Amino acid sequence: MLYPENALIMAPLSGFTDLAYRRAARRGGCRYAFTEMVDAASLAYANGHGEVLLKRGEEEDFLATQLVGSEPELLKRACDKLNAYDFSLLDFNLGCPVPKVVKKGAGAALGKNIELAHKCFAAIAENSKYTLTAKLRILDENDPAPTLDLCAGLVERGAKALTVHGRTKEHFYTGTVKFSIIRAVREAFPDIPVIANGGVNSRDSYDEMRRETGCSRVMLAQGIMGNPWLFGELAEGKAPPTLEQWKELVAYHVREMIALYGEDSAMRQARKIVHDYLKGRGFASSFRAEASMLSTYIGLAQLLQRVEIGAVSGTIRKILI
Repeated sequence: MLYPENALIMAPLSGFTDLAYRRAARRGGCRYAFTEMVDAASLAYANGHGEVLLKRGEEEDFLATQLVGSEPELLKRACDKLNAYDFSLLDFNLGCPVPKVVKKGAGAALGKNIELAHKCFAAIAENSKYTLTAKLRILDENDPAPTLDLCAGLVERGAKALTVHGRTKEHFYTGTVKFSIIRAVREAFPDIPVIANGGVNSRDSYDEMRRETGCSRVMLAQGIMGNPWLFGELAEGKAPPTLEQWKELVAYHVREMIALYGEDSAMRQARKIVHDYLKGRGFASSFRAEASMLSTYIGLAQLLQRVEIGAVSGTIRKILI
């Protein structure tokens, strides 16, 4: 079994889940993690592409990667490149709704083109050394049949697990998650793990997802951005971080980024990361504005020294707005 019952899985988040991000998440309780989503064309054509993107830490006992693309031949070439690496499994993305992906016919756009999606997955299966899984979005909010058709072809071609985001392509990351469609997939494929995804950012939403879909395995995505402690809260009932724990992990995360990219590049990228850590925790807006201008690690250290809890006391739980 790829994922045990009750597994919490960190989604492959493009522009985020690099080695530094994963190390911070693992301190928060994450075990099952992905690299960032990898574009098949970029990997197929670029010599050395993915050196940092696909970098695996020696301590990572489970690390998966994910391909996105819509051309079978490019997917085959990308698999040849990925076969030189060492991952726990390879996932195929049929759910990304971002315009730059869907305009190429990939991600969620490919998920709606069921016949081509099956051809692409077959091309991966023929050329990859890895155990294969797929991540998709529901295709209809009321009728499970199209989604089940997509899933059936993927399983027939070798998918050993399915992750189902309970929103359509058109709803991106907002709107109601359609639990009934995820449940229909779980009931149709009882012999493989079906992982529920979409809108889980708290204990209440996690419990609702499990109850309404019947899935014990859940993938976390936007809910863990700036909140890696969510893994521990959901899996083990751990309390949210204290202010000192929060400050220590933010500093650790950015130091790991500097080790990967060098200070100049890391600090530019770290602005969005630090902003996520600040967001929704009751900090003054001036701190978020300052985070948007960070250029040195010293500047981050000075910011963290000035941070105060303000109106929030004790642990600093993520406030959902």
